[in-house]
Amino acid sequence: MYGWTGKIAWIDLTRQKTNTLSLSPDTYARFLGGKGMGGFFLRPCAELAWDHPDMPVCLFTGPLTATIAPTSGRSHMVSLSPLTGLVADASMGGKIGVQLKRAGWDGLVITGKSKCPVGIEIQDSRITLMPAAHLWGLPTNMVHDALSPGRAGLACIGPAGENGVRFAAVIVDRYHAAGRTGLGLNLGTKKIKYIRVSGTGSTRVKDPDRLKQARADIFRLTAASPALMGRFGFSCMGTGAMYDLMDNRCMMPTDNFAATRFAFAGQLNAHAYAKTYAPKKHGCKGCHILCKKIAGQPSSGPAMPEFETMSHFTALVGCRDKELVMRANQLCNNLGMDTISAASVLACFREITGTNFTPRSLLNMLEEIALDRGDGKALKNGAAAWAQSMGTPGAAMAVKGLDLPAYDPRGAYGMALGFAMSTRGGCHLRAYPIAHEILRKPVATDRFSFSGKARIIKIAEDLNAVVDSLTACKFTFFAAGLEEYARAISAVTGKDFTAQDLLATGEKIVYNERIINSLNKFDARHDDLPERFFKQPGTGCDQFSVPPIDRTAFLAARQAYYAVRELTQTGLPVREKAEKLGLEWHG
Repeated sequence: MYGWTGKIAWIDLTRQKTNTLSLSPDTYARFLGGKGMGGFFLRPCAELAWDHPDMPVCLFTGPLTATIAPTSGRSHMVSLSPLTGLVADASMGGKIGVQLKRAGWDGLVITGKSKCPVGIEIQDSRITLMPAAHLWGLPTNMVHDALSPGRAGLACIGPAGENGVRFAAVIVDRYHAAGRTGLGLNLGTKKIKYIRVSGTGSTRVKDPDRLKQARADIFRLTAASPALMGRFGFSCMGTGAMYDLMDNRCMMPTDNFAATRFAFAGQLNAHAYAKTYAPKKHGCKGCHILCKKIAGQPSSGPAMPEFETMSHFTALVGCRDKELVMRANQLCNNLGMDTISAASVLACFREITGTNFTPRSLLNMLEEIALDRGDGKALKNGAAAWAQSMGTPGAAMAVKGLDLPAYDPRGAYGMALGFAMSTRGGCHLRAYPIAHEILRKPVATDRFSFSGKARIIKIAEDLNAVVDSLTACKFTFFAAGLEEYARAISAVTGKDFTAQDLLATGEKIVYNERIINSLNKFDARHDDLPERFFKQPGTGCDQFSVPPIDRTAFLAARQAYYAVRELTQTGLPVREKAEKLGLEWHG
């Protein structure tokens, strides 16, 4: 095979055994890798509890991984979420994907539970389960220090994943996180402390010259993108470049989404961080954009916060201290917690209890959550569960249990619909409508209208499912498109893919996730937004107001989405469409 290795490692922790799986070339072509292949293995186990021993945790590369295709060094982790009960998945940066592919593996499927903490060590074809009791309890930075991975890729969990935090993250190569849906707890429940991978092989490419041309085309397009490579774009400023845009558009979630403007935003933007910390460029293996930033002052080391962390640890929780954001970001990474959900549960706590945080009390609360102490014992279950237990479910700004990121839906109706329709809950990355509603790519759309948004969201979900299966970076698609990547995958695999072929594959992957979620009793009742957005206005400015979302218009857009996605009027998948897509049906 070209592109794929044809080998998948099935690791049974209960029996302490590893087997090699071989799938047909047709299965690879139908699901690609990454998110798609993870969903393929998750589907037969869809109705098991997230912590059932047979529930797999999947880690997959894509057909472009470890080639010269731009931004192809990522990997994807998939399981069932302990936070939401939905499909749990996350795109992982760093170099672990490249190392896994060079070791000769397309992916890992991990089942069972170990009696004692273990580390999974992979060196080319050799897979070893190593005792890791001496690392259990250590923060992720100390795990990296202890294991000194060097050129190897390393993913590990911190105390949060060990102590039942339902939004625990997996920290990869020190600076990257597989966050949001609680995958750190999936590993912790199986007693996996770390996965370390190194390989010496390479990915076979069918047509190297054609791949070089596709690569050049992608480089040319990204070089011309101000959002990516401009002076104030992601390459220079990191994702924090979005901070001023969200402030300017009156979309910055403030005081737990009670308002949409933060008075101190001008002092807390990416430029302010750059002036104070002199960040250096860093990125995933094989990436030329290098959107990750590492502090250069006062000493090199800590990762700079991503945009969502910058916004949520300031505006959302009522703080205006850059140093606090830096410390909270580093603490969450060391403890192994998703920063969006961590800030969200603090904002929910602040609203319900009326408690304002000091720098010390905020950091202490994060530690209590990760270490299962004090108020953290209840908050570790997430904002939605905690607000429900307090009798005020409306204070949790979440969709299907997943906390909303730093984009207020009252300021972008495509984002509102994307949050509600996402197969993993309140996620901006499923459709990423910020591209056209804010960055005006590929074309500008009216952000205060639902007109046309149902089809736009559906197509964008399909596209991003492909991106996560290749496995590439979504940011590249601010400039390049599926046409360029279709040429790249065709060159690598020797199979002819068109952009429409890839988009059809993305549709299959998303529909498969809809089936998995429906088997776990999710339907139109859950494809909704918190009531606050329909009743309370945002904070406008002299140029425009930010009214509540019109619920009738939202519900009409939701029905339009169901129609274009070919679901029932209650949001459920149907046999005919599933079979048309080549998916098994067990309705």
